[in-house]
Amino acid sequence: MIPYLSLTTFSLGPITLHAWGLFVALGFLFGAFMAARLAKQRGDDSQVLWDLLVWVAIAGMVGGRLGHVLFYDPGYYAQHLLEVFEIWRGGLSIYGGFLLASVVGLLFLRRRKFDLHRYTDIVAFGMPFGMWIGRIGCFLIHDHPGTLTHFVLGVQYPDGAVRHDLGLYESINAFFMAMFMLWLSRKPRPVGMYLAVFALWYGATRFAMDFLRVIDVRYFGLTPGQYFSLLLFGFGVSELVWITRKAKRA
Repeated sequence: MIPYLSLTTFSLGPITLHAWGLFVALGFLFGAFMAARLAKQRGDDSQVLWDLLVWVAIAGMVGGRLGHVLFYDPGYYAQHLLEVFEIWRGGLSIYGGFLLASVVGLLFLRRRKFDLHRYTDIVAFGMPFGMWIGRIGCFLIHDHPGTLTHFVLGVQYPDGAVRHDLGLYESINAFFMAMFMLWLSRKPRPVGMYLAVFALWYGATRFAMDFLRVIDVRYFGLTPGQYFSLLLFGFGVSELVWITRKAKRA
């Protein structure tokens, strides 16, 4: 089992930093770096990824918080309005972040007259790298506790119970997805391949892992994340079908 490692804040001289926020920020930067690296490899404009990062990061944080408030615990936040802004405590819906960041990102790319499909594919390549780092922050504040377990990666919580920790699992899952993306990038791939892989991989694994969560609200037996995972997986299937058909026509 893994000991309960907790880190909420730490100080650098007179500055106090929130560990969760720091790892999320590092995740955004690392994901953008890897996406820009792929853009250069493909011969595309890598600078646009850094320009896009600012808008996507802001939209991702706002959308993630709104998604958590609206889908996971609207009753609580209706009575504690000021806590809506306390994002350093955790409590972001990654799918809420995906939705708003996607809208803002697509509008940005369209306004700059870039190929939407080509650049969303590049962004999808970088996302698991960012999630790998960002989810470490979730693990350090343990905001996604899971069911009791005897699994070797179970975390022993302060009350003595050994539980699945979904922040840890999400980080490990993203790491393996990132490594697979790197393997794919060794050869030229059709546009849309990274987008399809991300949607299929994350949609399937997130749907499965959410059965281990204990504090998430459920609607008809499933978490909000599971419903979004089904939609994401369906999108991945349609993207893969589109790539296959296009390859056959070519």
